[in-house]
Amino acid sequence: MDIRRADQIAASLEQLVFSGEFRDGERLDELRLAEQFHVSRTPIREALQVLVTSGLAEQVPRRGVFIRQPGPVELMEMFETMAEIEAVCGRLAAMRITDEDLEALTAANDRCLQAARESDPDGYYAENEMFHQIIYRAAANSFLEKQALHLQNRLKAYRRIQLRFRGRLDQSMSEHSKILHALKEGNAEKAASVLRSHVAIQGEKFHQLVASLKR
Repeated sequence: MDIRRADQIAASLEQLVFSGEFRDGERLDELRLAEQFHVSRTPIREALQVLVTSGLAEQVPRRGVFIRQPGPVELMEMFETMAEIEAVCGRLAAMRITDEDLEALTAANDRCLQAARESDPDGYYAENEMFHQIIYRAAANSFLEKQALHLQNRLKAYRRIQLRFRGRLDQSMSEHSKILHALKEGNAEKAASVLRSHVAIQGEKFHQLVASLKR
């Protein structure tokens, strides 16, 4: 089983969902998808499980996997919760982060910058995911880290698609610089504030995201 190929298929399926190729509640046919992607059914099954884990699809016993898109209220609630969890991680990390984690965070940020310069939103997301995971780890609270990782995975598809909005990569990089500076300074409240703002999705950005889900 090729996990990397499955992840690529899952990312492609996300884009097909957001482009309107699949409707909310539609069953995902393994055989048809295997033919579409020119692979066996094994990586298709793995890709579907990625969607189920992220919450973009639902597994119904003896029936299969069905597309499930959250409504605007549920989506806003998830982003609000994620923003607060990240803020707590940032506050604790500012007090507990090690020199080793700071070096790893700086390296991840440099890779984000490279992806942004190449206008590669998918590459940026992969490095951005690592950037945030280092902060979760640096908070040195294993329970909090598990909750952050769970919700990060739940929102993966939506956080990834918003990186395609015009100007978002540059904006995200600017926010990263503030986060990194606050952590290096050990400024707990500043780290919490900038991380909360970085993750929160509101105003025009939220309307863009909801509109992208209705195409």
